[in-house]
Amino acid sequence: MRQRIITAIFFGAAMIAGVYGGSLCCFCLFFLIAAGCLWEFMGLLLPAGESFIKARRIIGVVTGLIPFLPFRYILSYDACGHTMEAERIAGYWYAHEEALVVTVALVIFASLLLTIVELFLAGKSPFAYIGYYLAGLFYIGLPIVLLFSIATVGSSYYHPNRVFGLLLLVWSNDTVAYFVGSKFGRTKLFERISPKKTWEGTIGGGIGAVLMAWGLSLVFPDFSTPQWLALGVVAAVFGTLGDLV
Repeated sequence: MRQRIITAIFFGAAMIAGVYGGSLCCFCLFFLIAAGCLWEFMGLLLPAGESFIKARRIIGVVTGLIPFLPFRYILSYDACGHTMEAERIAGYWYAHEEALVVTVALVIFASLLLTIVELFLAGKSPFAYIGYYLAGLFYIGLPIVLLFSIATVGSSYYHPNRVFGLLLLVWSNDTVAYFVGSKFGRTKLFERISPKKTWEGTIGGGIGAVLMAWGLSLVFPDFSTPQWLALGVVAAVFGTLGDLV
């Protein structure tokens, strides 16, 4: 428990500093998190005895980071002044739309390039490896970029409270689920995958996330109360599913 608390404090402080350090700092923070997650993800998927294993892990990391490339362009629109001219807002929305189009184009190009790369690497299961690379992109890279983009979309300003609020929802769900499950958990949720997860803990975590969402609606006016509550439900459901996956 002591190690968990120390880790949580260190991780929480790093996240708060990154999120509230400005749009560029936030972007770099999530870029590093995505890279680390992708490296670990590739290590879990790729068989240890395969040839060029490190090269394949690097390919998986680079592929997963593709969505970050065009979204870096949006940062130039986050430092707008307090006056929101029509031209500036139009340029901001164009940046988001352009980033999405460029992302799709890069993914298509990467898929073709990965096919050629696997021809030369001569792996045992080339199409499976291509699937692993793309799985990292859609499961890790793209969702993390979308989390960052929530802080800027719909406005010409950077809104750190949106990102931090979403992180608090996930943390609340995990923390309450852990304590409720440890004390009252009896009915296994998905024993084949996670022997310690229980329905009692999962329901407790969901309630904790919704209560946190209600509290956030009182201090962070970025979203309305119904929107925060909806986000609390989303964090509880998909946070748990994400753990199981």
